[in-house]
Amino acid sequence: MSNIIYGRNSVKEAIKANRDISCIFVDKNYRSKKGSISQILTLARDKNINIKTLDSKALDTKANMGNHQGILAIVEEYKYSNIEEILNFAKEKNEPPFIIIADGFEDPHNLGAIIRTAECAGAHGIIIPKNNCCGITSTVEKVAVGALEYMRVAKVTNLSRTLEDLKRVGIWIYCADMNGETYYATDFSGPVALVIGSEGKGIRPLIKKNCDFVVSIPLLGKISSLNASVAAGILMYEISKNRTLNKK
Repeated sequence: MSNIIYGRNSVKEAIKANRDISCIFVDKNYRSKKGSISQILTLARDKNINIKTLDSKALDTKANMGNHQGILAIVEEYKYSNIEEILNFAKEKNEPPFIIIADGFEDPHNLGAIIRTAECAGAHGIIIPKNNCCGITSTVEKVAVGALEYMRVAKVTNLSRTLEDLKRVGIWIYCADMNGETYYATDFSGPVALVIGSEGKGIRPLIKKNCDFVVSIPLLGKISSLNASVAAGILMYEISKNRTLNKK
């Protein structure tokens, strides 16, 4: 099956990563627009990718009114990884595993943002449940801004069982929740899996019960919660900092 990705960075990274692209559609007036479209098309021509022009309204329709920035691509459907591939990737890099687990995310913008930050922070993979969670959609790919070309995402049927499997191979499970130890007092060294709960419901009780540690982010203002992707970003970079310091 094919899928549509849109946005300049998403299309550019798909080309650079040699993703199977059957066609690129570009605004017929792209020469009059500022930005990187011409450079992207040069990359596409170098790889003999078929390029077609459309008017802006036709592009809007193909992108389902998403912010396509004048370009979109028809690509192979996103191929999910499995847990073993994520662990093997960490082993290839000679690093302790660093995994993000998104429990029940329904907002593709938040999932895309988490994937983007995870790639930047050096995570080896992301795990999402098969049910009650948005999968990899065009919106997720757009918000991830090309990070999905390099980030392994596994979809699992039973998240609780997956946590047990990760524990058996020596990975410590941390979850983000209001009632936990402050994150800057937490030792994140070693193999880590970080569980982030959904926007509205947070982490499900059974998932939280199966975690080794519960960590929280202090809130010093009037607002009682952070956006899920923002909270995830804070914790991911705290983990990344711990890992960097432990290398020295």
